[in-house]
Amino acid sequence: MAHKLNEIKIIEALSGISLPNSDESIVDTNSVSGIVIKDGHVGFTIEINANDKDKADMLRNAAEKAVLELVGVLSATAMLTAHQSGPSLQSKNQEQGTPIGAGQKMQEKPHQPATHVIAVASGKGGVGKSTTSINLALALTSLGKKVGILDADIYGPSLPRLIGLNRKPESDGKKIMPIKAWGLQTMSIGYLVAEDAPTIWRGPMVMSAIEQMLRDVAWDALDVLVIDMPPGTGDAQLTISQRAALSGAVIVSTPQDLALIDARKGLNMFRKVNVPLLGIVENMSHFLCTDCGARHEIFGNGGAKAEAAKLGVPFLGEIPLEMAIRQTSDDGTPIVSSQPESPHAEHYRSIAAAVLNSLEHNTPKASPKIVFE
Repeated sequence: MAHKLNEIKIIEALSGISLPNSDESIVDTNSVSGIVIKDGHVGFTIEINANDKDKADMLRNAAEKAVLELVGVLSATAMLTAHQSGPSLQSKNQEQGTPIGAGQKMQEKPHQPATHVIAVASGKGGVGKSTTSINLALALTSLGKKVGILDADIYGPSLPRLIGLNRKPESDGKKIMPIKAWGLQTMSIGYLVAEDAPTIWRGPMVMSAIEQMLRDVAWDALDVLVIDMPPGTGDAQLTISQRAALSGAVIVSTPQDLALIDARKGLNMFRKVNVPLLGIVENMSHFLCTDCGARHEIFGNGGAKAEAAKLGVPFLGEIPLEMAIRQTSDDGTPIVSSQPESPHAEHYRSIAAAVLNSLEHNTPKASPKIVFE
């Protein structure tokens, strides 16, 4: 039965799978990691040599088939990550400040799963980026666009909770089907991992997971794909900036100086990789007292607007600190869809309209390339 599944059984099943052009198994070479088991659904990562990438699909299919033969396994998903061999490449990367493992894969054509792919980012956590992402996506839908949302936060996925739906996505054998909710096409690593289970993956596995969610999901004729970025400016953010054909980025910040400093870091990262900046959103801008109607600027006010003017970036709008926004997010009923007539939903629609206007006037720039000489 499913509850008897454990990592030992998964490893045993995979011990008969050999690496391409080798007699050694993927287990003997310690190529298997990141095993996740959830209600009979199994996910794991296999590391292969970048030179064997043409045999990746064959290896993935064989590994998934082996695990599927175990009693209690309902589905198996293998994610592949390629490493670059050779000390000269590694030392060259370190000298140039380039993430190790980027290599030739970063020179491939970027993925474009939608007419416009936009990143919603923040320099730090806790500023309401994910709530902004889901409501922005829904606001774009209300304006007549076909929209998807990708939760790219591997360590702290929040999309399943935000949409009130968490189930294993189906597959046609080649592509993973996005889960549909609230008129959106959605995808998150949270669909594979239990909500309270930590995802203990190293950088290359995280980048591989993001890559596969961009490439191997059957996004259907999207006008806009909103990517809810993980906070910060690390490997995951760089991978998305390089591997997705981004039309632009939206920066989310709160009014206080500390958050604005971090927002500036995120903004400058996108500038360095030639991603257009669509604008800044000031979240938790103010609080309106429900009893007296007085406006309270708990975290200060206007900081993001002033910063946008200083940096020459559009100011997209402000979102108040409002219990209804927080409650609907926690309940899996985002406010733009569950309370479409509310003034808060109108705030998001106004921001969405400004984003669309920026997209129409921005010509997507080429994705940055990493070249080794």
